[in-house]
Amino acid sequence: MQSEAALQQDRNNPGLENPTRRSLLLGSAGAMAAVSLLGFIPLAKGEEPKSLPDYAAWKERNALIVHSANTMETKRGAIGNGVITASDRLFVRNNLPAPPEAVTENPDVWEVNIEGVKNPRTLTVGELKKMGVTTTASVLQCSGNGRAFFPHGAGGTQWSVGAAGCVMWTGVPLKDVVKALGGTVAGAKYITSTGGETLPDGLDPKTVVVERSVPTRALETAMLAWEMNDEPLSNTHGGPLRMVVPGYYGVNNVKYVKNIAFTENQTDAKIQASGYRIRDVGVKGAPDQPSMWEMNVKSWVTAPLTTGSSGRNMIYGVAFGGTVALEKVDVSVDGGKTWKQARFLGPDLGPHAWRPFVMAADLQPGEHRIVSRATDVEGNSQPEGRTDNERGYGHNGWKDHGVTVAIS
Repeated sequence: MQSEAALQQDRNNPGLENPTRRSLLLGSAGAMAAVSLLGFIPLAKGEEPKSLPDYAAWKERNALIVHSANTMETKRGAIGNGVITASDRLFVRNNLPAPPEAVTENPDVWEVNIEGVKNPRTLTVGELKKMGVTTTASVLQCSGNGRAFFPHGAGGTQWSVGAAGCVMWTGVPLKDVVKALGGTVAGAKYITSTGGETLPDGLDPKTVVVERSVPTRALETAMLAWEMNDEPLSNTHGGPLRMVVPGYYGVNNVKYVKNIAFTENQTDAKIQASGYRIRDVGVKGAPDQPSMWEMNVKSWVTAPLTTGSSGRNMIYGVAFGGTVALEKVDVSVDGGKTWKQARFLGPDLGPHAWRPFVMAADLQPGEHRIVSRATDVEGNSQPEGRTDNERGYGHNGWKDHGVTVAIS
């Protein structure tokens, strides 16, 4: 086991992959066979590939921590101070290998089937573009962002803070599509989206298919997106068409979406029935446990990260409210003993976007534990600690997300 000091050094350093507990991913030969089929071979401890996989080769390599071929994290120091995350720095998280890049060569012919409406039909992206259009800024965040801070060794990619970004989505509001097709059928309680990835042979499709159900209350903001950051949606991030549910964790924003159904019940696919469920450590996933739907209020510091000079320092970070807007962000340079309110930077792009923040602080020589605490307009604030759970989901505790900075 690493010492707590060593663990903290891993968490603070934006260039480290945080290899803690990686051995848990290699628990058995059977597990390795499964991840091999799905293309999830994790990197060995301390291993860093020299290049990115082909489907993500356009990304800025130096801005990313490559955990595996399908999981790439934005380094804390590469997040920057802007409202919108550059596409080539945005994290990558695929539950299955991405389809060939050829699927985005003629995006208008991609088809999506709409069910559970009064006039069900299959629509092409070209037809969707004639039904309505909107652009929305929203945070895209993996459910396990912050998993590296859980002490029990939660299985999965050891994300620190970089499995998140704020992007501009352009597409058609899903409610406009539903209206054009006569409305939903009676009894519909969920929006169930199915991805179009190629499924591995020899496995029960329900055990691997990316199919997620979210409550129909999400219809108010959900959209079918064909652009990200004013460019056609790449296959790296779900193009040519992706379900986008602002305020919801990334897994619900189904990539390469091929089927959307308004259903009375949640899908029985494994990724929904037992996956992405909040449960106690050591407990298996089950349909009666809370699902990873709406995100909670969260923030973290992006600079400085390790060292600084005495005197006036500008402390930067990002914060978001999940499904509602932010009210404020407070920053502490003494580990939470005293707090001072930061100010927001840049334009407010809506309740689902994040807000970069800054606070000036006079720092004396020595070590300073810098933490941030966001509060949304409904009065919800980040807690100090985390809620321990088996998979390391939904961590928004301010204490773990801080950085220790040596001032000279």
